Amino acid sequence: MMYKTLNNGVEMPMLGYGVYQTPPEDTERCVTEALQLGYRLIDTAQAYGNEEGVGAAVAKSGIPRDEVFITSKVWVSNMCCERAKASLDETLRALGTDYVDLMLLHQMMGDYTGAWRALEEAYRAGKVRAIGVSNCYPERLVDLCCLAEVPPAVNQVETHPFRPQRKAHDVMVDLGVAHEAWAPFAEGARGIFQNSVLAAVGEKYGKTPAQVVLRSLLQRDVIVIPKSAHRDRMEQNLDVFDFELTDEDMAQVAGLEDPSFPRIFDHFDVATVKWLLGDLVHQQQLGGAPLY
Repeated sequence: MMYKTLNNGVEMPMLGYGVYQTPPEDTERCVTEALQLGYRLIDTAQAYGNEEGVGAAVAKSGIPRDEVFITSKVWVSNMCCERAKASLDETLRALGTDYVDLMLLHQMMGDYTGAWRALEEAYRAGKVRAIGVSNCYPERLVDLCCLAEVPPAVNQVETHPFRPQRKAHDVMVDLGVAHEAWAPFAEGARGIFQNSVLAAVGEKYGKTPAQVVLRSLLQRDVIVIPKSAHRDRMEQNLDVFDFELTDEDMAQVAGLEDPSFPRIFDHFDVATVKWLLGDLVHQQQLGGAPLY
């Protein structure tokens, strides 16, 4: 395993297992298998509705808690100081743990500065070991870093061969924020698993296109959290530490960048923003009642 030392000294595995869109009833099984195979970073979120499954799998695994790195995220409906605090306590309850290794703000919308203060307070109290953001674009990341008392340790953004986020990555490096990729396989778009360039690179090492994608991101110092419900693919995704891509290989993967590739989740789309903020407005209309 490769590790990334975050800006507060915490070590984070650079390859983990994500449970986005994993049904709650399947989560415990999937995470149990991932832990058995050797994954030690598990990425969940309040919005996924499966934190309890993650917590159950970790608790039953027999692996010491301090050897499993758990990430979760504050959802938009909790994007203010008081609701973020309460939602974090609910996350700890659902996970069955005294602390979360990394807590992110899932979307930079609503009163995200207030929610950030809640994360800073939780960090000082030992409820979280590191705090960060997700879907935070460069200009907003700079703004947060300038205002924060505890700077974000991680920024989790859509990153894959078609959208490698090179400029955003440079900003993160300059700010000391670790770059983490969601959707490293572009959610299977454009036949990425059969891509001829990736296949040709992989053939030299006896690796699949998916393994080439993960290895190329790791070599760019990007943390990855691939997801699969199939044990054999989980195993393949973890099997990327016994080879290294050359500069020529990396250049070929870099050539897949496509500025026309549509964002998987477009935060510049008005309808998308209204949908996200609608969740927050709905909670406000309810007077703050349910947390998720």
